[in-house]
Amino acid sequence: MPAIVGAVKINSIGNSGIFHIGDVFAISPYSVVKTFAGAGSFNTGDGLRIYNQYSNTNTNDPDVADSNIAANA
Repeated sequence: MPAIVGAVKINSIGNSGIFHIGDVFAISPYSVVKTFAGAGSFNTGDGLRIYNQYSNTNTNDPDVADSNIAANA
């Protein structure tokens, strides 16, 4: 079912970003990334006060492959 889309503003699209308006059957990523971040890493705002005295990020990941994209190209 078609959609009616009003004004669209695009600030930025990354190297592997996807911008799509309209009907779509499937959108597959062309890249994947694994992010490790400790407590308070992605906080945004004005006047934040974050206290993480004993933060520890465990990066032990014994998987061989997490997100395979070989067939998505």
